[in-house]
Amino acid sequence: MRYLLFSSAFIVLGALAPATVEAKSSCGYASHYGHGDGYHGRRAADGSRFDAYGLTAASRTLPFGTLVSVKNQDNGKSVVARISDRGPFHPGRVLDLSYKSFATIADPAQGVVKVCFDVV
Repeated sequence: MRYLLFSSAFIVLGALAPATVEAKSSCGYASHYGHGDGYHGRRAADGSRFDAYGLTAASRTLPFGTLVSVKNQDNGKSVVARISDRGPFHPGRVLDLSYKSFATIADPAQGVVKVCFDVV
């Protein structure tokens, strides 16, 4: 059987199967995107316009529209973000947060922070 990755779904024998939630929670590193990198205003993987100043995030496996509570492990701050995009594409990272989501829990100058997230 052949599987082809297509955005957030797999094509299996001509049928479209939605992405599935592999984990209800996870810990790792999160980065941010959308501020000064050309992504703001472009189409996100779910078809919406990416807003760097909205509370959104990118996940490799969680379905679009999933709400996740993301907690910074260093300072305890948290934010609830909606999955609207695919990523991160850097090994060791569990989420890419919009600039606003990241700024809510950490100084964006950090670039990357250790987080844990739970599906809400």
